[in-house]
Amino acid sequence: MSDVFKSGLLQGKVAFITGGSSGINLGIAEAFVKAGAKVVINGRNVEKLEGAVKGLQQHGTAMGLPADVRSYESVEKAMKAARDAYGELDILVCGAAGNFPAPALGMSSNGFKSVLEIDVLGTFNACRAAFEHMRKPGACVLNISAPQAYLPMAMQAHVCAAKAGVDMITRTLAIEWGGVGVRVNSITPGPIEDTEGMNRLAPSDDTRKKLTQALPLQRFGTKQDIAQLALFLASDAASYITGSIMVCDGGQSLLGSGLMLQAMGM
Repeated sequence: MSDVFKSGLLQGKVAFITGGSSGINLGIAEAFVKAGAKVVINGRNVEKLEGAVKGLQQHGTAMGLPADVRSYESVEKAMKAARDAYGELDILVCGAAGNFPAPALGMSSNGFKSVLEIDVLGTFNACRAAFEHMRKPGACVLNISAPQAYLPMAMQAHVCAAKAGVDMITRTLAIEWGGVGVRVNSITPGPIEDTEGMNRLAPSDDTRKKLTQALPLQRFGTKQDIAQLALFLASDAASYITGSIMVCDGGQSLLGSGLMLQAMGM
C-alpha cells in the first residue's frame, strides 16, 4: 500500500463512513486510519461490522456503530455516539449503496424503491444528521456515486436514478453548506477489482477479460485507487474543491454504456 496512507495526512481528524464494513468503503476507512484519522464505520450487519473494526484497529483508532441509513433516527443516534466518542466530525463518507442487475420490466416496485432508499435517502439522512456535528471550515463530505449517474445503462434503471440523485445532492449541498466552510464532493468509481458490485456485473473470467480489454487503461481499478482519491479530497490539499464529481474509472465513461454492456454480455 502506498506510503501516502502513512503520511499522517489526516492526523487528528474524525471520519464517519456509512457502508464502511466492506468493499470500497472499507478500503477508504483503512486508508484514513493509516493516515492518522479516528474512524467510525457504519453498517447494518453487526457481525460484519465487528470483523471490519478489528482489522482497522490493527492500524489505528476505529470503532463500529450499527445503523440503517434508511432511518434518520438510526443515523442520527449513530452520529451522536460518534461525536461523544471522538469529538466533532471532520469527514463524512456516504458509501452505503444497493445494486442488482435487472431489466425495468423484471424489477418490482419494491426492488426499485429499495435501491433509492439506500442510496438517495441514505445519503441525505447521513448528510443531514452529520451537519450539526461538522459545521465548520475544513469539514468535508464525500458521496460515493457511480457512472450510472450520467451514463444510461440497461439493467440498471434503479441505480441510474439513485446515483443521479446522489450527485445532485452533492451539488446542492456544496452550494448550501459552502458558506460555513463545509465542502461536498462525489467520487465515481469505475469497475473496481474484488468488490460485490463487480462480482455481480462480471461474474465470469470471460466477462472480466472482455471488460478489461474494453477499458482504455486495460485494467480494473483497485480499492487503493479509490482510497487515494478519497484521501486527497478529504485533506487540506483539496481545500478549494467542492461540488465536483470526481471520476476514477480507468476511462470507462469515455466509451459510453453500450460498449461496456456488450463486453459484459448484456
